[in-house]
Amino acid sequence: MAWKKEPLPPYQDASQPVEARVRDLLSRMTLREKAAQMAQIERSVADRSAMAHHSVGSVLNSGGSVPRPSASAADWADMVDQMQRWALSSRLGIPFIYGTDAVHGHNNLLGATVFPHNVGLGATRNGDLARRIGEVTALEVRASGVHYTFAPCVAVCRDPRWGRCYESYGEDTEIVRMMTPIVSGLQGSPPEGHPAGYPFLAGSKNVVACAKHFVGDGGTDKGLNEGNTICSFEDLERIHMKPYLDCFAQGVCTVMVSYSSWNGRPLHSDRYLITDILKDKLGFKGFVISDWEGIDRLTKPLGSNYRYCVSASVNAGIDMIMVPHRYDKFLEDLIYLVEAGEIPMSRINDAVERILRVKFIAGLFEHPFSDRSLLNVVGCKEHRALAREAVRKSLVLLKNGKDPAKPFFPLNKNAHRILVTGSHADDIGYQCGGWTITWHGSSGRVTVGTTILDAVKEAVGEQTEVIYEACPSPATFANQDFSYAVVVVGEVPYAEFLGDRTELNIPLNGTQTVNLVAGEVPTVVIVISGRPLVLEPELLDKIEALVAAWLPGSEGGGVTDVLFGDHDFEGTLPVTWFKSFHQLPMNADHQSYDPLFPIGFGLRMGLDSGTQEEV
Repeated sequence: MAWKKEPLPPYQDASQPVEARVRDLLSRMTLREKAAQMAQIERSVADRSAMAHHSVGSVLNSGGSVPRPSASAADWADMVDQMQRWALSSRLGIPFIYGTDAVHGHNNLLGATVFPHNVGLGATRNGDLARRIGEVTALEVRASGVHYTFAPCVAVCRDPRWGRCYESYGEDTEIVRMMTPIVSGLQGSPPEGHPAGYPFLAGSKNVVACAKHFVGDGGTDKGLNEGNTICSFEDLERIHMKPYLDCFAQGVCTVMVSYSSWNGRPLHSDRYLITDILKDKLGFKGFVISDWEGIDRLTKPLGSNYRYCVSASVNAGIDMIMVPHRYDKFLEDLIYLVEAGEIPMSRINDAVERILRVKFIAGLFEHPFSDRSLLNVVGCKEHRALAREAVRKSLVLLKNGKDPAKPFFPLNKNAHRILVTGSHADDIGYQCGGWTITWHGSSGRVTVGTTILDAVKEAVGEQTEVIYEACPSPATFANQDFSYAVVVVGEVPYAEFLGDRTELNIPLNGTQTVNLVAGEVPTVVIVISGRPLVLEPELLDKIEALVAAWLPGSEGGGVTDVLFGDHDFEGTLPVTWFKSFHQLPMNADHQSYDPLFPIGFGLRMGLDSGTQEEV
């Protein structure tokens, strides 16, 4: 008798419809296997037991958590693939999904292309640029074996004191909406007629995206991170929720819940917003994920009544929980709560259906391992050229000469001697800001790139002498005849609550440095920051020119492309630049709007017409 090959189970048959595969696999799963699919754990605890025995559904890395020091893309891919082999050896062979915070390029990976943070991209108002950045980011992320990025952040930042302000594209809802095509860049563009809210992924060179943080995270009282957004539902919908609709129209696969509260109700336990609004009213069919230990914050001390945290968050509608370390406790409590009838089995099935749906749509069952042919794209010339383009289009010219009739830009490339100075002139880490190699970022040569000093040296003529001093003193100017000075100052890197500020002065004696130099030499000031900073009237009067460069990332050449006139300034302010932090919060729709520079402000050099103009 001829040997007859057993047919594949429907869930392993790629020719079957996604929903049929989901139903079949779900019907084969035990409660313990379902619970494990709902857990996302940190890479440091993702061993053979977690992946093969427990069949954990997802893994992530915290900022700075790496396979080994100075890990390459191949090292990352080796790690992810090993975890995947363990996952596929489990009873049902369900692949896991690996997530990372690739929020301005693949910023965890040494040598990857680092793009401007979102506030800078918001200054471009260029959705097509955002889409192209998404495409490049997806390729570099997939090169390292990673399937999933926790981006984009579509928060509408209403107060620059917020420690995540640079993760927002701007204070105006419409600016944020303009930039959501990054979702189509990351995931691929869905075909015409694709149902809004249903997840989509084009292929193995795209990554699963995540719209975050649902909802109102940028509107917290006094700009406190993880704070309380106080507003009506109508304002929540009008200001903070609209960008999510644009993401749903592009098939965004996942949504992350905010640490913050709405009128005192923590989002991580808000069934009305997560289930009634997000899932039912808005029709979102992907999975909803918590933030890092987000459910622990439902009790004080954090996680002190963990069983309550699990019950409240899962019953609210969260499908996948960032545990990230004590997954045994999470599984134990989740299973207990289901068996005790405190979490209905229908809620578990809904969560796992959504997780499996995204995994099938992402092609993980057919293509579970990394594509090593992509390794050479990481940090390649073409990707860095796109980042450089993004930098130059994000720059906002705030002042160009003391006399409007005598613009100071473009700078003379063939000047006799130029002084480049300031704490941020020669520092890749400061240029990139938070979420770069580590969680909150750091100073120094943290990754591969071009500093502004490097770029100046590359841009000027052979006969031009460039003098660099990080911390100038009066002696700097003794017997020196400088044509002009470029002073680069700004913020030190930060992330989340580490960036919450009650005052927004330029740190590292930035104001003093500017005043010293501008008192001696015609001075251009470049501000590197994730938000507007205090600019004293005396300082503004003293300097010749002022540029907001935001957090430009690894490609400082985009700054000099514009300073020396190879390209004109294009950026306009995505946020209000206040006069004093005592005015905060201040937005364009407020009655007493009295900014230093209003949202939408930005000068042009007028390279084509030979005149300076204001947008």
